[in-house]
Amino acid sequence: MKSTSVDTPELLTANPLVGNPPVAAELLERIRALKRRLGPRVVILGHHYQRDEVVEFADRSGDSLDLSVFAGQQKEAKYIVFCGVHFMAETADILSAPDQVVLLPDVRAGCSMADMAAIDQVEECWSELIAATDERIIPITYINSAADLKAFVGRHDGAVCTSSNAAKILEWAFKQAPKVLFFPDQHLGRNTAYKMGIPLEEMVVYDPHAPGGGNAPEAYSRSRVILWKGHCSVHQNFLPSNPPFWRAKVPGIKILVHPECQFEVVQQADVVGSTKKIVETIENAPEGSKWAIGTEHHLVNRLRQRFPDKFITSLAPFACQCSTMFRISPEALCATLEAIDEDRVFDASRSGDNTAHWWRVIQVPPEIAYHARLALNRMLEMR
Repeated sequence: MKSTSVDTPELLTANPLVGNPPVAAELLERIRALKRRLGPRVVILGHHYQRDEVVEFADRSGDSLDLSVFAGQQKEAKYIVFCGVHFMAETADILSAPDQVVLLPDVRAGCSMADMAAIDQVEECWSELIAATDERIIPITYINSAADLKAFVGRHDGAVCTSSNAAKILEWAFKQAPKVLFFPDQHLGRNTAYKMGIPLEEMVVYDPHAPGGGNAPEAYSRSRVILWKGHCSVHQNFLPSNPPFWRAKVPGIKILVHPECQFEVVQQADVVGSTKKIVETIENAPEGSKWAIGTEHHLVNRLRQRFPDKFITSLAPFACQCSTMFRISPEALCATLEAIDEDRVFDASRSGDNTAHWWRVIQVPPEIAYHARLALNRMLEMR
């Protein structure tokens, strides 16, 4: 996690932007030329949290599911270049056609939240929960999770959710069973369930690093929602002290936050929603309105640039940046397009070929993809 000063009280009226180091014009032109030459054979996806100099080349920008669904619709494209993080590229591979190739420009671009739940930990948790209660449990995994966790959910009659449809998926789950295991983000699970009317007393947190998840068995038997002890490293940085600070400094300001933020932050917000809802809220806000936004700073800055008629700032006094997403650089995007252009992308049928860029290809094993697709399709049916 990198922190960079965004706004301080004395700079409120200036409302400055935080940018990234300039990118060489020759590099940007090289990417443009490659994109023109490759044409419809390649579709480039850019997540909202990507830096501007990457998003500008995206054929579509959006949240992870929107981009993955879009990728699966691009029948002409042989190559899908996903400028996001690893679990997003996995989801695109699961939902795209078998003959399409998904590439992640930098394989190091992971997700700290997704890494907080491993398949062996989830399986151990499941065994402990089954032993602790006779009631049926439906597992729900946030889309910010690895493919093998989505497959686990698919095998156990559960579904994937996004921050946009978490409430709808939980409502569906409670029609199937009295209990839900929600992972890996405890905050999205807690905030969504609470808004649905489930009291905090009927929720418990399972800690995969503590014996028995850190609770006695009866805690699971009396809870309706079992939350995984995981979080987003970006949204965790927004603190309960941030909303009062901005309300005191900027009269009339509205607090707009992502539901991955802590419960105490969400309870103070005027609007809570996914990245898509955050964008739509600002797009539809009246001229002169004031907003402190609790989400990744590249999106906040992009909104600030698009809407200079509105006061837009980060909710935190520093920039909350997704450092792993930031690994997708213009240099990495250019190298990926060059590999495609020069036919140097790894072909799974040539497993003995030590092709230079083989590691950029994201391929989910068929047995995992099958069950993960079940969980994703259950969600897509309820979109």
